[in-house]
Amino acid sequence: MPLNIVLVQPEIPNNTGNIGRLSLASGANLHLIKPFGFELDDKRVKRAGLDYWKHVPISIYEHVDEFFEQHGDKPMAFLSSHGTKNYTDIPFEEDMFLVFGQESVGLPKSLLENNPHRQYSIPIHSDHIRSLNLANAVSVVVYEGVRQLRDMGKK
Repeated sequence: MPLNIVLVQPEIPNNTGNIGRLSLASGANLHLIKPFGFELDDKRVKRAGLDYWKHVPISIYEHVDEFFEQHGDKPMAFLSSHGTKNYTDIPFEEDMFLVFGQESVGLPKSLLENNPHRQYSIPIHSDHIRSLNLANAVSVVVYEGVRQLRDMGKK
């Protein structure tokens, strides 16, 4: 089974479009949790996702609670610039959910407080930036997961 990319309240349509395209390329499922900072039919989403968008395996949730009611028992990793463990240390497994927050503020504080041992970050080697672009961060983490699963003979 594939990995799952979860975007909690994404704000930037271009990022979501690019991540949709990445989902399709990597074999991952895309999960979007409302509210969004845009409409899914926004031309910027479609332009970033190109003509691939219609093929993206996507699930949409009205709120965070709905998502966790359906998937809370699944293996998850929460990606945050505040994470204390490196993303390469995520114990990737099939059907794992990789949870990413809003571009402007990251994951909700409640999710971070409820999941302290499942928080991971991508190292940043400059004091001049706070975080990576969301689409870039998702790409880094998803393809590390694909690599690890492949190397374990699971993909």
